[in-house]
Formats: sequence, C-alpha cells, structure tokens
Amino acid sequence: MRLLELILVVLAIAVFLWFVVSKTKKQKMIVIGLAALYIVAVLHVMVEGPRWQMVFAYLVPFLLTIGMLFRKQGRSQNRLLRWGGYGLAAVYGLVMVATPLLLPVFSFEKPTGKYPVGTETFYLKDENREDAPTIAGGRELMVQVWYPSESQQGKRAPYTKDVGPITEGLEQALSIPAWVLSHLRYVDTYATEGSQVSEKADTYPVIVFSHGMTGFRNQNTFQVEELASHGYIVVGIDHAFDAAATVYPDGRSVLLSENQLTGFEQLDAHMNIWVKDISFVLDELEKWNRSGTEGDFEGKLDLEKIGMFGHSYGGAAAAQMLARDSRVKVALNMDGTLYGSEPPANGFAKPYLQMNGEKSIDKAAFDAKLDQAVAQTGKSRASYEAFWDESQTRRETALHGGGYTMTIPHTSHMSFTDFHLFSPLLENKGEQIEEVHHLINDVSIAFFDEYLAGKATGLLQEQANKHPEVGLEAPFAP
Repeated sequence: MRLLELILVVLAIAVFLWFVVSKTKKQKMIVIGLAALYIVAVLHVMVEGPRWQMVFAYLVPFLLTIGMLFRKQGRSQNRLLRWGGYGLAAVYGLVMVATPLLLPVFSFEKPTGKYPVGTETFYLKDENREDAPTIAGGRELMVQVWYPSESQQGKRAPYTKDVGPITEGLEQALSIPAWVLSHLRYVDTYATEGSQVSEKADTYPVIVFSHGMTGFRNQNTFQVEELASHGYIVVGIDHAFDAAATVYPDGRSVLLSENQLTGFEQLDAHMNIWVKDISFVLDELEKWNRSGTEGDFEGKLDLEKIGMFGHSYGGAAAAQMLARDSRVKVALNMDGTLYGSEPPANGFAKPYLQMNGEKSIDKAAFDAKLDQAVAQTGKSRASYEAFWDESQTRRETALHGGGYTMTIPHTSHMSFTDFHLFSPLLENKGEQIEEVHHLINDVSIAFFDEYLAGKATGLLQEQANKHPEVGLEAPFAP
C-alpha cells in the first residue's frame, strides 16, 4: 500500500477499536479520531489519487459517524447482537485490508546500473505496408525508447499513460475486467521523461524488445529499465492489432484484433508482419543515428551492436530476426514457441538464449489440460499432441550450434513479464516474483554484456555457476 493508504487503513482500525471499547464519556477522543480519518482520507485522494480497492476504508469514517449518532440514543444491551456486530466488523476489516494488498499499486525495484534511465515515446508510420491491419493506411507503430540518461532530474514516467485502452485490451485477452486493473494508472517507473542521453559513452548498444501476443510495450518494465541502466538503448514496439492496445498521439486507439490465430500454420504466416515491423524500426533507427538529423539519438546508437529480446510471440520474433536480419547479432527468447520460419537445422550460428518457464515445458502439465482444451475448442487430441511435438522439435533445433537454454523453477508463461506484480494471487506456488525478476535480469545482462557489448568472456558461465537450479547450458555446443 502507498503511504497515505497505509495510514488511512491503520487509523481506521484504531478509531473503530476505540469506538468499540470506549465509554460514552470518551466521545471527545472518538471525534478527534474521526476528524483525523476525514483529513487523511481527503489528503490521500488529493495526493495519491483514489482507487476502488480503498472503498471500504473510505466508508469507515461515514459508518463511524452514523454509529456515533446512533450511540447517543443508547447502546444496545443485547449481547448476541453486539457480538454479531463485532463479527461483521471483523470481516469488514479483513476485506478492507486485503483488497488493496491483493491488488496493490506496486513499485518497481530501482535499477542497479550506473546510469539513470530516460525514456521517450515515438510515432512511426511505414507508408509502404499493405500486408498488415491498418486504420489510416500504411502501418502505424508506437515505439518507446529507454536509454542511459545524463541525469535523474525530471518527471518519473508512468507505467503506462494509456491505462483505459490497455486494461480494455487485457480484458479481451485475459478475461480480467478492465476496472480491476484501473489502479495501474498510479504505478510509476524509474525512467524520467525526455531527459538527455548520457554523454558518458560515445555510443550505446541497441536492444529491441517485442511484447507477447496480447501484451504491450511496457509489459517488461522490470527488465528494460535495468538494461538501460547498464548502458543499453532499449526500443520497445507495440505491434498494432496484436498488442492489448496501441494508442496514437492524436488519441486514436486500436485494441487487440478479434481474429484469434491458432496453430503453427496461421501463427507462422502471421510472423512476417512482426518481422517487417521490427525491420522497419531498425531502418528508422539508422535514420535517427545519421549526422545532421538533430534528433535525441543522433550518433548515439551503436548499430553494429544490435540485439533483441522478447516474450512469447515476441520471443519468437527475436529468433526470427536473428535468422533473417544480419543487423541483429544476438537474441533472447523468453518462453516463446518458435513460430515463423523453422529454425535452421544447425541453429542460428549467432548467440541465442532460450529462457523457459518450468510449467511451459512440463509435458505432464500439458497432458493434464488436454481434455479441457479438447472440450473447449473441439480440436482433436492428436492435433494438440502434434503441436507439442513440433514445438519441442523447433526448440531443440534452435539450440544446435551453441544456443543456450535455461528453465526457471516455479515459473509459468507470464512470470517473464510484469504481470505477476499486478497481484500476489497471480504468482505460482513456490514462486517469488521479485527473485525471478532478479534472476532474469542477471542472466539477461550477462548475456548481452558478453555477446553483444563484448565487455568480457565467461559472464554467462558465471551466472550458470551462481544459479545452478536453472540448468543454464549450451546442450548442443559445436
């Protein structure tokens, strides 16, 4: 809970308990406590902003005011009614405390690198695209850049400025009512908006990030800010119509397409749209970097050192770019089935790391859900078995020639995003999401530092030694 939220809840409990145990002659103290409650509630709403999870706390001063008026008319002597009231009050108190704790205004951990982090958002349009959905001709993309900053001074960027459309899109994708996550508008990041790119280095390696299908560009803020603080310029892309929502500067927004893609045939073909998105963004970065462009990133992008990472379908996109675009030198795939063109038989011949969620590659867990999936979709059991076999074959093929793989215990597909920070109810049994994120960041930085930035050798092996539980290895090394 935020500070004033915590004070409000604690004060509400204290005043209620005083109300219960006090005698009539102590009314003055209750009045003082009620006044303090009203003041804190108003301050909280004005300073931190109201949210529905606090509604039970907001009602306490009003309920106690009514209770005081009723008490003046004489207190009930019926013990059963009195204790019944105490029981209801206890349940009410539990709900009042639990609701904001289970749906918190969470905080990201401060990035550990030596650089402060800046961020800017850009609108890009590829006028020549006719292969993808559009609402205004061409292909419109929103990209956000996180970068090493000269200073921490400035306004901290919100987690997302587009909470309404994003939560509406997540409702469609995840069946979580949009209003449940409306409090995301109060989550801040450590990046400052529009701050100057750091002059401590002449250029910085570039890493492109793609979200998962139904995700959004900010969904891995825990990771992109950490990478930027360690000297990388990270470029996140909203893949319009496949993101939960994409909101353009003029206020137009597009939500997740209702066309649900399934199976390798459809998702393989669809990957071409994402590959063209990323290639177009790389073309734009080249323009930004040219001398005389007078942009924020003129001459600051080391385009000889471009890497990529992504989650789920975005992880598959990272692998595709590694295979298809010579500009991409390394790729990190976080729990992504390898849709698109099949991996080369001998692997990518470039540094590649596949992170897996334990539940995602658990055949027993897959089998346990088969009957339910068959009943819901009408597809045959054999088709699901074939899908599993193909996904495993592609994963293994991608690792040929020295690709790295690892599996994080107690994790599932969304463990590789910010989503499990939204509520402790989303965590898997045995999972501590902050520790999972630490591990992901440690390995990500070691991977990019060693194979993209070329800072040192053996950094990834150090992480393998530090975290033996993840089985970090290159199983088919040349």
